[in-house]
Amino acid sequence: MKKLILILTISMSVALSNTVTAQETIVDVAVGNEDFSTLVTALKAADLVGALQGDGPFTVFAPTNDAFAKIDSKTLNSLLEEKNQKALANILTYHVVAGKLTAKDVTAALKNGNGTVELEALNGEEITVMQKDGKIWLKDSKGNYSEITATDVMGSNGVIHVIDTVVMPK
Repeated sequence: MKKLILILTISMSVALSNTVTAQETIVDVAVGNEDFSTLVTALKAADLVGALQGDGPFTVFAPTNDAFAKIDSKTLNSLLEEKNQKALANILTYHVVAGKLTAKDVTAALKNGNGTVELEALNGEEITVMQKDGKIWLKDSKGNYSEITATDVMGSNGVIHVIDTVVMPK
């Protein structure tokens, strides 16, 4: 009987911990990861936190702190100023696609598209996902590339794919 109670207790603990994890939005996941602290700062400055905590689903191509570090510090600091909120929001929404696209979905789309697929970002512009040299890349409207370095970081309202360079809209 004690073994049965122990097994039930452990099972309930695991079930409850999975439920708690699944309830975190993609913003909560980003806030909880120190590699996304610059992204979180930018989301707050652009007043996008509330929108990305919504129902979604969303697919976010999330730049790491190292990705943001590739931007000139003067330019980045300028973008974070309140007067540039609209420009920053345009850049950040270029990293978000409506719907939940897992790595499996992206791979299938790439296969059907002969190695490339165009996605419409939330800012209304197209972003290209492509397979090159055995890796998956984003190609922005300016012809710059960003490698997808990690995939399928799940939130309750979508999925995050980690990228190594900030992509830029027109």
